[in-house]
Amino acid sequence: MFKGRDFGRSVILLCVRWYLAYSLSLRNLEEMMAERGISVDHATVHRWVVRYAPELLERFNSRKPPVTSKWHVDETYIKVRG
Repeated sequence: MFKGRDFGRSVILLCVRWYLAYSLSLRNLEEMMAERGISVDHATVHRWVVRYAPELLERFNSRKPPVTSKWHVDETYIKVRG
């Protein structure tokens, strides 16, 4: 999946995750990576998001348990005013 990339797998996944999860701008991510000593351009981060976001979404959805039509509800008892 990450074969032939200049940056490591962890850097790419971190940038894509932060961009999607926390709605940061691409330039903010560029600055955050610079603070950590990693020089990456905002356009590169955008290419990573376009390339890897659909593939990561597909992998995450394949691991989620299927949703069924059965619901289990526990009964609760609340005493109001006495």
